Amino acid sequence: MYNILLGGAAGDGIETMSAIFEKMLKQSGCHLFTIRDFMSRVRGGHNFTQIRFGNQPFHAHRDTLNGIFAIDETTYLEHQSRLSYDGFILCDESLAIDDFRAIKCPLKKTAANLGNPKVINSVATGALLKLFDIPLDQAAGTLKASLRADLVEVNLSAIKMGYALLNTTHHLSPVVTSEQLLLSGNTAIGLGAVAAGIRFYSAYPMSPSTSLLDFFNAQSSAMAIAVEQAEDEIAAINMAIGAAYAGATAMTGTSGGGFSLMVEALGFAGIAEIPLVAVDVQRPGPATGFPTRTEQSDLKFVISASQGEFPRMVIALRDHADCFYQTARSLALAKKYQIPVILLSDQYLADSTTTVPLFDVNKIVCLDQPDPAVPATDDPPYQRYALTENGISPLAIPGKSPALVRVDSDEHDPWGQITESATIRNQMVNKRQNKLKALKEELIEPEFWGSHQCQSLLVGFGSTSGAIKEAVDILNQNENNYGALIFGDIYPLPTERLRHFAAQVVEIINVEQNATGQLASLIREEALISCDHSILKYDGRQLSVDDILNGIKNLKGGF
Repeated sequence: MYNILLGGAAGDGIETMSAIFEKMLKQSGCHLFTIRDFMSRVRGGHNFTQIRFGNQPFHAHRDTLNGIFAIDETTYLEHQSRLSYDGFILCDESLAIDDFRAIKCPLKKTAANLGNPKVINSVATGALLKLFDIPLDQAAGTLKASLRADLVEVNLSAIKMGYALLNTTHHLSPVVTSEQLLLSGNTAIGLGAVAAGIRFYSAYPMSPSTSLLDFFNAQSSAMAIAVEQAEDEIAAINMAIGAAYAGATAMTGTSGGGFSLMVEALGFAGIAEIPLVAVDVQRPGPATGFPTRTEQSDLKFVISASQGEFPRMVIALRDHADCFYQTARSLALAKKYQIPVILLSDQYLADSTTTVPLFDVNKIVCLDQPDPAVPATDDPPYQRYALTENGISPLAIPGKSPALVRVDSDEHDPWGQITESATIRNQMVNKRQNKLKALKEELIEPEFWGSHQCQSLLVGFGSTSGAIKEAVDILNQNENNYGALIFGDIYPLPTERLRHFAAQVVEIINVEQNATGQLASLIREEALISCDHSILKYDGRQLSVDDILNGIKNLKGGF
């Protein structure tokens, strides 16, 4: 296993370089996991990409580095403390880096000799490929798929010349024989929605959700998806609600600040009982916060967003496969129960890329059921909000049914007409809340990881999943005393497995990417179970495996 970092300023082409290097690693048979750390600016500052790769699957990042490609001295200064003693620093010979681990090469001169100084990153890519003994067989195809046609030849020459600069010092043992996908979390969400038959997506660009809009826009023609870049988030969610009312499978996406603007319309979807999926790709707040960083601080907000009370479901996406399958499931749940479903992701999951096995569309949870009986005529008048035992009323589509379909944001009677009746108000609130009884039967219990005889239980949700699992595996190499529950379905909160392990363990430790322990608070509120310790991080950088191990070590007073 190797962990290398590519760093430079915005505008230096680090993102393009890392994307090409990733594809070549995948084609060579490696598993990989990549994170991106970038500042909120077009040029300048310091950005880096960190790629973990080897012969086993990875679902989180580690802090210790085996290698650094430094396009500038800032990269070295920022990260040299994390570089292992036997690691390397690949850089141009002109940089003032005085370190015995430095491998200085004429990267700039080589690029200049090719007549294009901008191909310095391709020269460095070739050098990295040689260091790890990765063949150049796929280089031409990768460049053709990644660059404009007029840039392929010069960059291919640059890679070949960089390859000739060094000798191999590290050897990989690729083992991947099955076909793998290399994708980001947001791409996996998009693919899940496409697999579930999405027909409408609307959004206003807001980092880190914008790549969702880009994905759907790119696929709109081929997949018959209507995509609308709205003037703001208020318009975006109302467009999605309108599309769902008209019978389309619809979704909207944003980040926390945009979701703040959506909350009144979310309540409209709740009282009008219109199926809707909203994706909140979290970033640190409040207000503008850290636009390009990550956090898990919107949990309690989305659970209670909008005034009043109405059923909704919140699903925290844990990894890239989860992004695919849970997105498809969320669209089915929204349609079946005629409720808003909120998907919680974050910048770390959205922008990270990894290799995953091909998705199996046969594993998509299909909750479609025959539509509730809708009268063939409007005589007697169709009751859009008919009182039913499970709270789910017949859903007719205007224009596709002879019935008159009424919806209203005011409280209404079964026909959809505004009412001031206290009796009907109670009936309608109870009807809507009755959906939760059946919904709770469909909840997926949190994934358990570790020793079933554990005495210390870690609990987390969403994108901390990979780091928690790997930390538990490392901890159990010594004492086999640790387990973890990682929540995906998070509201309503499934509690059966939690109660089982809470009765067994000595301590519960919540691991969260926020300052207040929002999951711990929810567990205490919903299950009357208190967490004993917390490992929290809220500086905008994702919890790593090492952060969790160090947190446990501090709690235990050392191992």
